[in-house]
Amino acid sequence: MRRKERYQFVIDHFLRTAPEAETELFYSNPYELLVAVVLSAQCTDKRVNLTTPRFFERFPDAKTLSEATVDEVFGYIRSISYPNNKAKHLVGLGQMLHHDFHDQVPSEINELVKLPGVGRKTANVIASVIFDKPAMAVDTHVFRVSARLGLTLKARTPLETEKQLVKYLPEMLISRAHHWLILHGRYVCVARTPKCTDCGLQEACAYYEKQQRRLALKAKKDATT
Repeated sequence: MRRKERYQFVIDHFLRTAPEAETELFYSNPYELLVAVVLSAQCTDKRVNLTTPRFFERFPDAKTLSEATVDEVFGYIRSISYPNNKAKHLVGLGQMLHHDFHDQVPSEINELVKLPGVGRKTANVIASVIFDKPAMAVDTHVFRVSARLGLTLKARTPLETEKQLVKYLPEMLISRAHHWLILHGRYVCVARTPKCTDCGLQEACAYYEKQQRRLALKAKKDATT
């Protein structure tokens, strides 16, 4: 299958099966999503969602967070991965949002990445989810799934993956495709043992095609011995 055909197959599949895909993080405003995404780095959304209600009750906005101590923030996020670093980042993030951005989450990626704890992936999530921009956030799921499917070729970094996906995806679907690939990687195309038998993308999947060729060769070899 040619690359453009592969993309179209994947798009058609998800438009049928997950037309309204969205983030699984709980939030009610841009500030809350920004904090949740920072907390979600190398941590499950489920754990973050268990942590943020109490956190947002104590720190409902950037101003309140900017006045907190690192130790206090740590106490609210101690069950999250890397709580020490994230506590420092969140206090710095609150201070910058309050003093430099007047308590408003910026919409531009080049401004978002200035915030402590905010890398390109987090900035792209905010730009796409909150501001509906055609930004592709690449996490481990997106990186893995797009490579396995054959949507990306020889992409060695998240930025290379992002550039290839943005090049071939229709602009209006880029932000939705981010959630498609994440959810597919989270529940079907898992890292260690992908659930290929449960996947509706077999026909367009380069990884599945390769695995089937290997099985066919093994069967042929076994039959001749």
